[in-house]
Amino acid sequence: MAHSQSQAGSHIQLAAQAQSRISLERILYLTDFSQPSEAALPYAVAIARRYDARILALHILTPPIAVHAIPEIAVAAIDRDEQAAQLEMARLESELTGVAYETQVIRSAMIWPAVRDASASSEADLLVLGTHGRTGAQKFLMGSVAEEIFRRSAVPVLTIGPAAAGPVHTAARFRRILFAADFSSESLAAAPYAFSFAQEDQARLVLIHVISESTPEHGPINPEMSVANGMHRLHELVPAEASLWCRPEAVIEFGKPAARILAAAEERAADLIVLGVRDAGNRIGPATHLERATAHQVVAHAACPVLTIRG
Repeated sequence: MAHSQSQAGSHIQLAAQAQSRISLERILYLTDFSQPSEAALPYAVAIARRYDARILALHILTPPIAVHAIPEIAVAAIDRDEQAAQLEMARLESELTGVAYETQVIRSAMIWPAVRDASASSEADLLVLGTHGRTGAQKFLMGSVAEEIFRRSAVPVLTIGPAAAGPVHTAARFRRILFAADFSSESLAAAPYAFSFAQEDQARLVLIHVISESTPEHGPINPEMSVANGMHRLHELVPAEASLWCRPEAVIEFGKPAARILAAAEERAADLIVLGVRDAGNRIGPATHLERATAHQVVAHAACPVLTIRG
């Protein structure tokens, strides 16, 4: 009985959390002036306009390869990189017309500490970045670094991955949103963002829960019981008034979470995926239903931006 009361209380808390309207006042946009970063900019600007938010466009200068060379060469390389960054930032300012903004170029030996400090000092409510989804030394907003950011960030991160870094045809508005829920605390944290973005854009919202077909502890799962329970819990997340502005739809899928989330997003032509992720702790490792492999695969392969919220 105590367990049932606790579970019911948890469901009520999830529903109450989902009904909370979010506020976005400050957006931290990270750029390395690459094509993926350029692809992310329209989303930062569009969200800033809809929420009347201010943008901080940030470029982080990492030490050039020549820093360990002859001192004179190292100094020249550092000055050259800074001048180039300032010129690129001046060009970027022309694309920030119509929103409140500021720009900043800073130096840091490591990316994540600089992002963390900038996010805290600017009191950012949202981070926006583009990622190559590959490795290499020439750019910093790549797969592993982007993942470290969305795993460690205390605020939500909107990532525009390599498969989503194409032309933006809808004024960066979200018309079809897919919210991946696993009923964890991470889902509880992510739910208000899914509903708020859907409300802002009057979008269709699909809530999806992916069930593994078996577990090592309990063996095969009863599909009928799983579907009934999953549908019930998905509907509990939906605010009573949501049907007035987001046309919610609940979906249960069986299989591997990343594959099913990506397939559902493609089938429904989603232009935003929302999911919760766990804190990386001291390392980026396994999480829950949306473990590292799931979140990484979704961001790397989604044909639309992915909004991740850390529990």
